[in-house]
Amino acid sequence: MTKIGIIGGSGLDDPEILQEAYDKEVETKFGKPSSPLKCGKINDADVVLLARHGRKHEIPPTQVNNQANIQALKDEGCTHILATTACGSLREDIGRGDFVILDQFIDFTRHRKITFHEEFVNGEIKHTPMAEPFNNKLRKVLNKTATDLGLKCHSKGTVVTIEGPRFSTKAESHMFRSWNADVINMSIAPEVILANEIEIPYAAVAMSTDYDCWKEEEEAVTWEAVLKVFKENVSKVTGLLVNAVEKINSCSGFQSGDCCSTIVEEEEEEIFDLKSTIRTIPNWPKPGIMFRDITTLIENPKAFAYCIEKFKEKYSNSEITKIAGIEARGFIFGAALAKDLGLPFVLIRKKGKLPGEIISQEYALEYGTDKIEMHTSSISEGDNVLLIDDLIATAGTLNAACKLVEKVGGNVYGCAIVVELPELKGREKMENHNVFSLVNFEGE
Repeated sequence: MTKIGIIGGSGLDDPEILQEAYDKEVETKFGKPSSPLKCGKINDADVVLLARHGRKHEIPPTQVNNQANIQALKDEGCTHILATTACGSLREDIGRGDFVILDQFIDFTRHRKITFHEEFVNGEIKHTPMAEPFNNKLRKVLNKTATDLGLKCHSKGTVVTIEGPRFSTKAESHMFRSWNADVINMSIAPEVILANEIEIPYAAVAMSTDYDCWKEEEEAVTWEAVLKVFKENVSKVTGLLVNAVEKINSCSGFQSGDCCSTIVEEEEEEIFDLKSTIRTIPNWPKPGIMFRDITTLIENPKAFAYCIEKFKEKYSNSEITKIAGIEARGFIFGAALAKDLGLPFVLIRKKGKLPGEIISQEYALEYGTDKIEMHTSSISEGDNVLLIDDLIATAGTLNAACKLVEKVGGNVYGCAIVVELPELKGREKMENHNVFSLVNFEGE
């Protein structure tokens, strides 16, 4: 029988969501859990809620009895655990209110009970594998559910768990970014470690509420700011978990981490590592530059198909009427996407390349200026145009392309980019235009 433990649970104790609810005081061999267990049902699924920090959030992160929490859910017969957590974003593209379905963690805590195995009884050694700490099949359900609900969700991410209750220093925040961590919190470790030790499949959805303190133009994180964003999005968290619980419960084969193909058949393809297909060439075209070369991506059919599929997921149900590609690599991605979406494709070229009546837009280079051009007949007044290019750095060309579209009466629906270099702050120079990128590279 499937029984799902939920740790966190804000909003899920609503009597309209949790049916037949009752509280149960329990004690384990490791002591009392953080709160009474609230047992009940979500659409016939047996559910047990546990408030990680207590129902009044009275327990600081270091003092959470994670051993008792996980043991209590095990004793109650939970076959799976779903956890929720607020987190700080360590990446430009993970915005406030975004969800991240975690797949890795870095444990930066120092003072917590991190294992059930505090001695090896009779010399029976216990070393738990932790290469893939978050159950992949539960993660697929969460990702599929987030997609179905239209939530802004990142399909994977590494969380670094700090001790707390203080927030990071800037030095620490930048260090965590250099470790390729994506988000930061005070909760997931050792909770996920203990769930793995006791062999309960565990998955976690993190909600980004802030940018920690690494982002210079943002105010450093405060608890009040975290709480504000979390409260604004709690209904989305609740909806995600409620629908995921229904999916898990509907599959009779979802015992001990097994899963029916009907649940995840649309998610069977493993998450693709696009970043690894892009070659970095140091000191080109001049010393100090790390050139991100997408020719290796384009030569990889799977990587190229992945890019087009991701753009289709983002824009297939939009009100776009035309797609415009910026010379030269924007032509490659833009033409393929336009063909798949059944939309006209417009060329935005460097000066002197178009034979008909053109309109041009000048933009600044490091030394001097340049121009891009477009046929005046390509875009009509009122057209909703998606601009597409391979990379956004300082955004000079992309901004000029937006102005070209607007000069002839078109509306810039958005800008689709393969590679973003956040440290060059191109996104911030795009005024009110929405930028969607597939992968970020730190540095220039």
